[in-house]
Amino acid sequence: MPAVSELRPSPIAGTWYPGDPQRLASQVDAYLNEARLPKLDGEVIAVIAPHAGYIYSGPTAGYAFASVLGKAFSRVVLISPLHGYHPAPFITTAHHGYQTPLGPVWVDFEALSVLDEELDACGLPGLDPVTHDKEHSLEIELPFLQRALPGEFRLMPIMVRSHDPAQLYNLGQALAKTLSRYPALLVASTDLSHFFPLEVANQLDEHMLQQMVELSPQKVLLAEETGTGFACGAGGVAAVLWAAQAMGANGAKILHHSTSADQTGDESSVVGYGATVILKKA
Repeated sequence: MPAVSELRPSPIAGTWYPGDPQRLASQVDAYLNEARLPKLDGEVIAVIAPHAGYIYSGPTAGYAFASVLGKAFSRVVLISPLHGYHPAPFITTAHHGYQTPLGPVWVDFEALSVLDEELDACGLPGLDPVTHDKEHSLEIELPFLQRALPGEFRLMPIMVRSHDPAQLYNLGQALAKTLSRYPALLVASTDLSHFFPLEVANQLDEHMLQQMVELSPQKVLLAEETGTGFACGAGGVAAVLWAAQAMGANGAKILHHSTSADQTGDESSVVGYGATVILKKA
């Protein structure tokens, strides 16, 4: 078994996104600056962003993170799926930080410990720490956060395997209680439909995004279950929506939608990407 390094080394820098720091910063900044947002009439509580390679989903991710561009957050809760197998419903990292070409992103173990206590109070298993994971869907959001947020922030990384509504509801409530003591931006990482023809993918994605905008975690999970919409990070999205509602969120906007066909030109089998912002309106 490999030793636990202080920083989780990146398994995707140089492939999923540029490994050169200057090129990476320039690319992310371009995505952020090219986003044209509608008026956001409220405080940003959470964002939902895609997690494919930047050449595919980067423009859409730019819209999600442009909604917090220049806003200071001392802490970010980043919830992603785990595409590999792991027996625990909720997973975190055992490393002290994540290494990206833009520098380290340090983990807030103090806040994670409080979250563990809240999960235990709900009768849920705590976060299971892992080392040297290969999960791309969490890491891929980090350079966007590093470029969008001024100053340093601490990370609460959570990878979600559960699709059980009761577990996800309780995770959302535990997050809301934790963040009442440790304020943070919530980020849910998910792509949308996978490998449908473009016309079908657009219909499926429209339906799923609508459930997110309605702030309905139940409908997000139902759409995934019934095949009326797809999101590989549906569990994490549902937990974030429940947490955001408990924190006062009462509105949302779809900021952007795209598919892999925009880059490849192949409309026969596409992957969908969406950017959504969750707001607390006055």
